[in-house]
Amino acid sequence: SFIPFLLVFHFIPVVVSQFPYGYSQLSYRFYDWSCPRLTYMVKYGVWAAYRNDTRIAASLLRLHFHDCFVNGCDGSILLDDTDDMTGEKNAFPNRNSVRGFEVIDNIKEDVERFCPSTVSCVDILTLAAREAVVLAGGPSWQVMLGRRDGVTASQQAANEQLPSPFEPLENITAKFTSKGLDLKDVVVLSGAHTIGFAQCFTFKNRLFNFRGSGKPDPMLDSSALTNLQTICPNLDSSNTNLAPLDSGSMYRFDNKYYTNLVNKAGLLESDQVLMQDSKTAAMVNSYSMNYYLFVNDFGTSMAKLGNIGVLTGNKGQIRKKCGAINV
Repeated sequence: SFIPFLLVFHFIPVVVSQFPYGYSQLSYRFYDWSCPRLTYMVKYGVWAAYRNDTRIAASLLRLHFHDCFVNGCDGSILLDDTDDMTGEKNAFPNRNSVRGFEVIDNIKEDVERFCPSTVSCVDILTLAAREAVVLAGGPSWQVMLGRRDGVTASQQAANEQLPSPFEPLENITAKFTSKGLDLKDVVVLSGAHTIGFAQCFTFKNRLFNFRGSGKPDPMLDSSALTNLQTICPNLDSSNTNLAPLDSGSMYRFDNKYYTNLVNKAGLLESDQVLMQDSKTAAMVNSYSMNYYLFVNDFGTSMAKLGNIGVLTGNKGQIRKKCGAINV
């Protein structure tokens, strides 16, 4: 009489892990049997790219963010334009700035060799973003898997949905909440700017003619201003010059980004504005003083980000090549 009870007890955990509540068919162990070496292949692919180009860590993290923010995490940012579809690669927030496509393509080729038509490009991108953060000295977090790739992309959606460095905080927050994220996620995910660079045109208005005043942004620290005016002189030719988002430790994933904000040395207006709202400023202060609080919350927010609008089951497809849908 005890055998049926034991059988039921044994099978319940398996069902729960395969189909966690709220994300239908996403699972931490989705590829355990179909592609057991997946995480090692992604780790190696990201490491090989990072070894040659330290900047790639920030680029992969941004690529994942820009994918998930436009109609959900579906790998749509990876699609090339076709005769009947204008994709996201050349949308204003992505054009000549989003990079790392070849890293995902190389990992996908590797994965296809061992696990053909099994692993989605979007799952590879989601794992690659985590490995990039880890290589830069940041935290790891558990990634649910089982996403499927979308079959279309939209340049218009990318232009409309991605937050801009020129927007006020309430607009940025509204874009986050429309994705199921909250004000805390805005502050935490902005901390991704602890690594990487921005082109001068994204913040140059703060250096010379802030909001038409003919003067620099009064919220920008004077020594930071002098340094940035050297990197980005008031000439159109400097628009694509690069400045570090976190000048103190541009390649190291730490909490210095928040220290910079407290010291009025945030690079983008959309970063520094976090200090002008009492709720976000309180969070910035906490993270500037407590690295462990930041990295713990960062992993939680990244897991939330990676589950936005995912396709599972029979929706979408497993693309053979990340830049094109299967014909």
